[in-house]
Amino acid sequence: MGETAMEQAAPIRVLLVDDHALIRTGNTLVIESTDDLVVAGEAATGEEAVALAARLHPDIVLMDVRMPGIGGIEATRRIVTAEPRTKVIVLTTFDIDEYAFGSLRAGASAFLLKSSPAEVLTDAIRTVARGESVLEPRVTRRLIETFVDADPLREAEGPDPRTVLSPRELDVFLGIAEGLTNPEISAALHLSPATIKTHVNRILARLGARDRVHLVILAYAYGIV
Repeated sequence: MGETAMEQAAPIRVLLVDDHALIRTGNTLVIESTDDLVVAGEAATGEEAVALAARLHPDIVLMDVRMPGIGGIEATRRIVTAEPRTKVIVLTTFDIDEYAFGSLRAGASAFLLKSSPAEVLTDAIRTVARGESVLEPRVTRRLIETFVDADPLREAEGPDPRTVLSPRELDVFLGIAEGLTNPEISAALHLSPATIKTHVNRILARLGARDRVHLVILAYAYGIV
């Protein structure tokens, strides 16, 4: 019965957004080579991405940040505002890129280099689709450090975690800010994985954060890490 349930599970639907057709074609080949991912559509501009996301309701958007028109940052903001269940993964050429950072602030759930291996890309899609966030490769945290520490409270969105979280929730928050996974936080705090998951959900709700990436941004914005 377990195998039947897995076979019947709906594939993760991905919208590809890039102004270069060859890159979209390459990502299509990667995605279509898997059993659990499928390309829902393709867009060459931010405007097309917003329109297609509203029509197709994809699970994941692979978003290029540098495109003609409104670009990837504004497209990300419009998509996650209108389609809260749709998650955005930002793809860029450079590991330290203010455009990519702007997309994370706009609501993207992950940041990856276009040069990432195929298995890293597909794993990231699955991870984000599960409601988690990709804090690897390490360039994500370096990106956040570079652009938040440059002007710490310029764009801090949400309350200071130290004023709204309980001591235990703050411990879990600090683990997230350091890039630890739930199992790693569980081991460090000697708490069950279920308890950690409950704390994470409460932390997201209390801080009004979309996902773990935005918790990390808050931690740096308030100088907690």
